[in-house]
Amino acid sequence: MAPRSRSLNPTDQERGALRGSLEQDISRHILSTLGDDPARQSIYSSFTGLAYSVRERLIDQWIKTQQACSDSLCKRVYYLSLEFLPGRFLRNYLISLGMEEEADTTLAAMGFDLDNIEEEEWDAGLGNGGLGRLASCYMDSMARLRLPGYGYGIRYDYGIFHQILDNGYQREQSDNWMRRGNPWDIKRRDRLYKVQFFGRSTSYTDVVGATRYRWEGDESVMAMACDILVPGYRDGFVTNMRLWIAKSSREFDLEFFNRGDYIGAVENKVVSETISKVLYPSDELEKGRMLRLRQQYFFVSATLQDIFQRYKKQNQQFDRFPDFVAIQLNDTHPAIAVPELMRLLMDEESLSWDRAWEICVKTFAYTNHTVLPEALETWPVEMVGRLLPRHLEIIFEINRCFLEQVKQRYPDEPELVARMSIVEEGSPKRLRMAHLAIVGSHSVNGVAELHSSIIKQGMFSDFDRFFPGRLTNVTNGITPRRWLYQANPLLSELITSVIGDGWIRDLAQLRQLIPFAKDPEFCAQWMGVKLDNKKRLARYILRKTGLGVNPRSLFDVHVKRMHEYKRQLLNLLHVVTLYNRIKAGEEVYGGGRTVIFAGKAAPAYEQAKLIIKLINSVGEHVNRDAEIEGRLKVVFLPNYCISQAEKVIPAADLSEQISTAGMEASGTGNMKFALNGALTLGTLDGANVEIMEEVGAENIFIFGLKAEEVAASRQAAYDPRAICQSDSALRQVLTMIDSGYFSPEEPGLFAPVINDLLHHGDYYRVLADYRSYVDAQGAVASAYASPDRWARSSIMNTACMGKFSSDRAVMEYAERIWGITPLPGTGAG
Repeated sequence: MAPRSRSLNPTDQERGALRGSLEQDISRHILSTLGDDPARQSIYSSFTGLAYSVRERLIDQWIKTQQACSDSLCKRVYYLSLEFLPGRFLRNYLISLGMEEEADTTLAAMGFDLDNIEEEEWDAGLGNGGLGRLASCYMDSMARLRLPGYGYGIRYDYGIFHQILDNGYQREQSDNWMRRGNPWDIKRRDRLYKVQFFGRSTSYTDVVGATRYRWEGDESVMAMACDILVPGYRDGFVTNMRLWIAKSSREFDLEFFNRGDYIGAVENKVVSETISKVLYPSDELEKGRMLRLRQQYFFVSATLQDIFQRYKKQNQQFDRFPDFVAIQLNDTHPAIAVPELMRLLMDEESLSWDRAWEICVKTFAYTNHTVLPEALETWPVEMVGRLLPRHLEIIFEINRCFLEQVKQRYPDEPELVARMSIVEEGSPKRLRMAHLAIVGSHSVNGVAELHSSIIKQGMFSDFDRFFPGRLTNVTNGITPRRWLYQANPLLSELITSVIGDGWIRDLAQLRQLIPFAKDPEFCAQWMGVKLDNKKRLARYILRKTGLGVNPRSLFDVHVKRMHEYKRQLLNLLHVVTLYNRIKAGEEVYGGGRTVIFAGKAAPAYEQAKLIIKLINSVGEHVNRDAEIEGRLKVVFLPNYCISQAEKVIPAADLSEQISTAGMEASGTGNMKFALNGALTLGTLDGANVEIMEEVGAENIFIFGLKAEEVAASRQAAYDPRAICQSDSALRQVLTMIDSGYFSPEEPGLFAPVINDLLHHGDYYRVLADYRSYVDAQGAVASAYASPDRWARSSIMNTACMGKFSSDRAVMEYAERIWGITPLPGTGAG
């Protein structure tokens, strides 16, 4: 009988023969995948046909990449993140494959436009804010750098929420991004792992007389792998995110069904599968908190089983596990992986505690993303013990061993035990997941130089002293493929016309733009591109809000998650100040200003939601005032997301990065705006410090208290009311808001905002920074009134962004933390 290996493993030529032209492939998928008539194709069927045609080309390259990884016996990194925020995939895939022009021409021949086709795709609801977007940038850079690595998380059915505005209030609707399916999903229905919960831990004696433990769970759920491909940039390397979908271990209970209890028969299936239904269930209730903990363990357990399965293909012993496996914990959400790896090594693989712990620490690294102690994740001991009884035993033993070392090293400092313990005493007792991650990892990094300095000197100073060299810094970065080449094609084309396209792979090459900042003709072209992007955004604003804005006005942009420390309120106080100055007849910049806000507030964060209402109420009043027509507009764009950011960021003139100093770990929005030529108005917080160092103090607007000054003000007698009384413009603004000037139908509506500022300590130092901020805004207006000066500064911002490439950040991780090297490659596959 003839061998069948060729049909099971087709060559590149055979796979290519299965495909025709792109137009033929689109028609084939409309017919065979969708079951539609290609002769009557719609915009949706065209998008889906194109998506499947692109996906099969990616799969070819993914297969070759995985084979190369296996053949090389290389070490791999596994990036564990409860969030990824990739945005839309289609355009990114076309660019990565070098197919954008082909797709555009093919669709035009079929009577469709690629830009319109792209709008058929919903943003993937797999993340919320900067944490998820950073993870997606890092996946892009892993692929670009040909690093053998994978992202692991959860494939949520519903994203955080879809934001709408109802009379200026945020209203949340379900983000049903999967309502029409997702053509990019590759479901591995044969890759299922059992994940168990609850039950009990029992001890027994093994054949050599050692005490061992066995966890017998009361509940179980199956984790099904779902891969989403991540290509490099035109070189044939394709890796993947592996996201887990919860599946019931039983479709339905036959015993219930036979008794006529049809709801009970499927209840187990429904309850089990809620684990991967929604990103970040509400933690206001016990059920929500329990579901979130289940989510964390669910994806960690499935991931480690998958890693073990891959490792065991080529290794029977675990002595060399850290030589082949690096695991990066993106924040504390996956920190339960530390006791889970210990459990697997000891209970399943029969390793000793000491050997298992040595492997564990060498394998894990942890990235911290906050400077706020109150933001560090903790879990009630009782809840963890109920859901994961064996893991609690292991955590207690990790803590006991660690605290013994602390006592031995610092016998005269007993207070260290309470400060450094993984278990926080109190009622109830809680587990400090950041402490668990630090103790269980060989590397702990902050995400900006200032952030890393703060955590080493502040909340983790004891650990920095105990583990010298373990705490380090890797400043965040962003992918230039998404955030310049894809999001801003006009500017990319202009840049490439003068320095070539090497910057797409090596962002440091943008420094070649510096001489052009003195070229009047190039400056004019640069500002022409910015104007075209602003006209595009103006059309989008009109479509989304019904508000017309002047693209020649200064676009002052503040788009990010709504939180008091990000100080959208401070920006709004300046808006009202500017409004009052215009009404009083003062001379302000004659070109006008359009202030653009966007961002979601957590559903339970009432103060942030009230600030959204305040922004919209001020905007409604300002925008309908005929006396200031053309000089000031206020816009709030609903449902901020990646695809919206790709329209807003290229059009921004001014980037608002005004968090209270010492509270923003890094920020990556600041990098995206500066890369696209926006000038930053910011505090010396997060990565703003490093941006200023790169672009030069003359090309950025810095204001406000420094981090150490904010800290000092908390120890002193800070009096926000005295600040208010001493500044007449500020007093007028606060009085207007408090008196109901912007809410005449409900005069006391915004009293909680004013009370927080004047009577509850102004924790985020809004009033302390008000005058400095207003003065800085005056400097912004003066600079914008000089187009030549503004153009030079804009070019310098873009030119000096090389440091902030995610390629640089990921290579730092690879060399300093993960110990992995790129796979060799020669051009496109």
